[in-house]
Amino acid sequence: MNEIIQLAFFQNLHFTEILMIALIALFWIVPFWMIFKKAGYHPALSLLILVPLVNVILVYFLAFARWPIHRN
Repeated sequence: MNEIIQLAFFQNLHFTEILMIALIALFWIVPFWMIFKKAGYHPALSLLILVPLVNVILVYFLAFARWPIHRN
């Protein structure tokens, strides 16, 4: 039943709404991609910024972890 509700939600989105969601996602992914790359982590970790609750943990991880770039 839950899958049907989720599919119905995406069917009701118009092109402009999907475009806005994609632009907002890029607005967050691109800066975090650069931060991860400059910190010495794999840049693909920036995709986790789109996952609720994981994004908060990710920001705290970046703030308090020792970056690989500074370990040398």
